[in-house]
Amino acid sequence: MILLGLTGSIGMGKSTTARMFANAGAAVYDADAAVHALYRGEAAPLIEAAFPGSTDDGVVDRRKLGAQVIGRPEAMRRLEEIVHPLVRNSEAAFLQEARQSAARIAVLDIPLLFETGGEERVRAAVVVTADPAIQRQRVLARPGMDAERLDALLAKQMPDAEKRRRAHFLIDTGHGLEPARRMVASVLRAVSALA
Repeated sequence: MILLGLTGSIGMGKSTTARMFANAGAAVYDADAAVHALYRGEAAPLIEAAFPGSTDDGVVDRRKLGAQVIGRPEAMRRLEEIVHPLVRNSEAAFLQEARQSAARIAVLDIPLLFETGGEERVRAAVVVTADPAIQRQRVLARPGMDAERLDALLAKQMPDAEKRRRAHFLIDTGHGLEPARRMVASVLRAVSALA
């Protein structure tokens, strides 16, 4: 089974691209969805113990947790020490299931692929990108988003140019869905040839 890492900055179209890979037959693991599930399940009591008042009815309240960790590197490190191993366990279970189902290609959709060293675990890194103006337009159209918050988020992420530099493959979503689908198909053909 060939393992690809899929990443991209906020507003680049990574979730849409992940669905394209899934629709084309690849097994896709969504790290963000795994974190959301963990926050509703096994991670919640561990996070509450480390950050009292961060949950409601046994579910992590992301705003309350954020108030305790954002801008506090030591608190963020403690949170990552709780969550990252649980996400890796979830990923391992996904990969085992993908192998058992004889998947030829599996995609790990990981927003912080490069920041966490995840590229070391995959055969190739696929970066989803778009023109910065398109990215801003997409993100600013989201409810509750403003330019100041977007700039703060972008300041915390690895720059798109650096992600593109590290990529084995690029998917440019700035030209519409059909061109992006063709790029996904091209990536799948290229990695299938490696098998």
